[in-house]
Amino acid sequence: MRTSGIYLFIGLLVFAPLPGLDAQDIDQLLQEATGNTTEYATATFKSTRILNGHSIERMQSGQLDVRFHHRFGQINSGAYDLWGLDQANTHFGFEYGITDWVMAGIGRGTYEKTYDGFLKFSLLRQSKGERNMPVSLSYFASLAINSLKWQGTGTLDFWDRVTYVHQLLVARKFNERFSLEINPTYVHRNMVETELDPNDVWACGAGARFKLTKRVSVNAEYYYVLPPIHDYRSSVTYNPLSFGVDIETGGHVFTIVLTNSVAMIEKGFVAETEGSWKDGGIHLGFNISRVFALK
Repeated sequence: MRTSGIYLFIGLLVFAPLPGLDAQDIDQLLQEATGNTTEYATATFKSTRILNGHSIERMQSGQLDVRFHHRFGQINSGAYDLWGLDQANTHFGFEYGITDWVMAGIGRGTYEKTYDGFLKFSLLRQSKGERNMPVSLSYFASLAINSLKWQGTGTLDFWDRVTYVHQLLVARKFNERFSLEINPTYVHRNMVETELDPNDVWACGAGARFKLTKRVSVNAEYYYVLPPIHDYRSSVTYNPLSFGVDIETGGHVFTIVLTNSVAMIEKGFVAETEGSWKDGGIHLGFNISRVFALK
């Protein structure tokens, strides 16, 4: 009888309802106890950009990112132009999280007086636990419009000024310090300088982040542009290579950049980079990001 009483007492403790716990709370406790939870990777990169190109990160629903990017002239311009500091190229934009998996952005840059817009869709999130996903995956699509005054003969149709970009962003956060991203990229330019210049440009980008402290990380970014079928182009272009430092300053992310590309959108830095690191065609610059929670 004494043993049966002990079993009865244990059974009451296990199955009796506990104050403040409902069925959902009990299920959550059981999931945590048995490991049936999903842990998602966060902060793979510090912001929505690695340096020039987009990262896997996106704005959460109701968040607005106000961004300002700046590139000085080429360092090899010499003392007369103060090694590029006399020159300025800028791009500013507004990026908003429509939902937790879709963000949109618009911007304007001095490079070819370009207006641009984009959409970024989060398709997969790196996770472990009940759901195991080794990488994060996003799809990025943008449209850019060259608004320079037409200097040629005749008229220029609106759609001749348009360039499209499509990207897959594949990233993995290996640990708390190191993240890597691979970006297969396609650029289509409706109009090019000459008939020998390619309308379609294919490239594969790679970006990496190494976290030094809680607020500081170093980044690197490179795009290998597949060579065109022929080399008879109107201008010589190079693969964009960039290095930078991310600094979080409480509400702002400030990025110092060294790059051989003056353009700050995919249409420009992937397909039209004319600076060479070997010849000193390097631009010092910075990115500033300020996020506002609108809801």
